[in-house]
Amino acid sequence: MVISIDLPDNQVARLQAEAERLGVRPEDLARAMVSDLLNHPDEDFEAAVDRVLQKNQELYQRLS
Repeated sequence: MVISIDLPDNQVARLQAEAERLGVRPEDLARAMVSDLLNHPDEDFEAAVDRVLQKNQELYQRLS
C-alpha cells in the first residue's frame, strides 16, 4: 500500500537530516517509524486516544 502525506518544510528537513545521519532513505526511515509506532505504541499516546474516545463516546454512538 502506498500512502502519501504532506509534511511541513521543517519536518521534511528534520526527516531528511535524520535519514542522512542514519545512512538510510527518508522514506525508509518514515516507514520504520510508522511500523515502530504501530507495533509499540507509546503509553502517553494510548492514554490520549482513550481519553478522546471516552470523551466522544456519546457522539460516536449517535453517529453509528
